[in-house]
Amino acid sequence: MKSTLLLSIAVAAMLILTGDVVARSSNPSPDDVQVITVTAKKYEFDPSPIRVKQGTKVQLKITATDHAHGFSIQEVAEGDSSGKPGLVFSSPRGCQKIEEGQTVTVEFVAQTPGTYSFRCCVHCGWHHRGMKGEIIVEP
Repeated sequence: MKSTLLLSIAVAAMLILTGDVVARSSNPSPDDVQVITVTAKKYEFDPSPIRVKQGTKVQLKITATDHAHGFSIQEVAEGDSSGKPGLVFSSPRGCQKIEEGQTVTVEFVAQTPGTYSFRCCVHCGWHHRGMKGEIIVEP
């Protein structure tokens, strides 16, 4: 009887866990957050481009690995003449300074498909102006 009870508990636990895994692999709910780790180092952001699905809440965890860098992103997609923000931020906007070895989190909802440019906004050396990247929001 004791082994039957243990077997029943084990089966129930497996069903619960299996259902949880299936639920997570389907379309994310609005409460789900896609966390993307980004490094800022000697004139590049990695990864870039970054691809996300429309409607996704995104957290970029950006770490400066060699010295201080910055992160600034456009909230309107390239070529969008409406001026309506396609990225809606819940974290502070503007230039985010990232000290060496530190991480800054930039959080937004990717509302409108398009390409959004970002760049280093803290002078970091000779090729600072070339330190750019893109987020591509796909429908």
